[in-house]
Amino acid sequence: MSSLGPTPGTPPGAVLGDAIAGAVAAVGDELIGLRRDLHAHPELSWRELRTTALVAARIQRAGWRVTELPRTGLVAEIGDRGPVVALRADLDALPVPDLTGDPWASTVEGVTHACGHDVHTSALVGAAVALARVHELGLLPGRVRLLFQPAEEVMPGGALSLIELGALDGVERIFGLHCDPTLDVGRVGLREGPITGAADHVDVTLTGSGGHTSRPHLTEDLTFALGKVVTELPAILSRRLDPRAGVSVVWGVVRAGSAHNVIPATGRVGGTVRMLDAIAWSEAEKLVPLLVEQIVAPYGVHAQVEYQRGVPPVVNDSASTTLLAGAVEAVLGLDGHMSTQQSLGGEDFGWYLDRVPGAMGRLGTRTPGGPTYDLHQGNLRVDDRAVAVGARVLAQVAVASLPRT
Repeated sequence: MSSLGPTPGTPPGAVLGDAIAGAVAAVGDELIGLRRDLHAHPELSWRELRTTALVAARIQRAGWRVTELPRTGLVAEIGDRGPVVALRADLDALPVPDLTGDPWASTVEGVTHACGHDVHTSALVGAAVALARVHELGLLPGRVRLLFQPAEEVMPGGALSLIELGALDGVERIFGLHCDPTLDVGRVGLREGPITGAADHVDVTLTGSGGHTSRPHLTEDLTFALGKVVTELPAILSRRLDPRAGVSVVWGVVRAGSAHNVIPATGRVGGTVRMLDAIAWSEAEKLVPLLVEQIVAPYGVHAQVEYQRGVPPVVNDSASTTLLAGAVEAVLGLDGHMSTQQSLGGEDFGWYLDRVPGAMGRLGTRTPGGPTYDLHQGNLRVDDRAVAVGARVLAQVAVASLPRT
């Protein structure tokens, strides 16, 4: 790729913005094609082999130094010396059937990109192409590292694996974007401080002597005890942890018995424990098993509690949020970003922000005037224009975060 370089007297910011916009526009159709290809060939957590290979080949061709990780995923870097800023995208899909009926619908039965990771990945590939152009023009005042991360959809998340492999070594800031189907394409939701919640898994298995429903007094009425766990654990936990933490216990699995007139000898309930702050999160792991024991004690059953710590809240620091807002304004104008609320959804990007400062924004994917979808649902549709928006914002914030000497 040849360049005549910037025109003397042109403001550096304008040159940078034009370079990023032009590079992304030049590969716009390719990025949409990549997003649709990834959507048609989704891969579950830790199985993202095809996705990893596609991404590695494309960004190597753009001039990035690529290191594929031992299982799946990759880390790439560009730039010769100086401080490092990182950008992250996640690769994995969900075990959810595709209900869209689109021509590029999933070809893998029961698996689809219902959280928009195909958009995240394609946008970061677009940012890689743009940043390679910026580097070629001599406008990259440091190094940029890309984290194409596997296994965001499982707890405690693939972010920990990348951290253990040294992906954050030397990194001064990290940024990411997450699809938001409630925002129109061309808008980005921002929030300083916590933007997602902590999320854990809890499984409770009860065992006891079953029997006939006509003689509950001769049994340990396990089903009744299980019902108490379902209703009382959420209530008690909300009284034992700071109410400002917004604790939420929601059950997704309740199983016991197979006949109307039989009290079963075993039963299970499983769900998620979510909260808004890290202090309550640190207390919940020890408190939940204790409370379950106290709840079932009157019924004589035995409780086995498996509590899996998931992810901490994603907490955007002030300086990084300001940098991200500036990047959005450079790409989309002053009205390009809006305030967004904290959600109880879990995101393992929080593990990165436990180590280095950074920020995550919410990338609008709704077609203006079109329907609003929800994440983790098989009918999720995104406006393909969001890919280019995400690519430009990520490239812009990466360069803006590198100090100029």
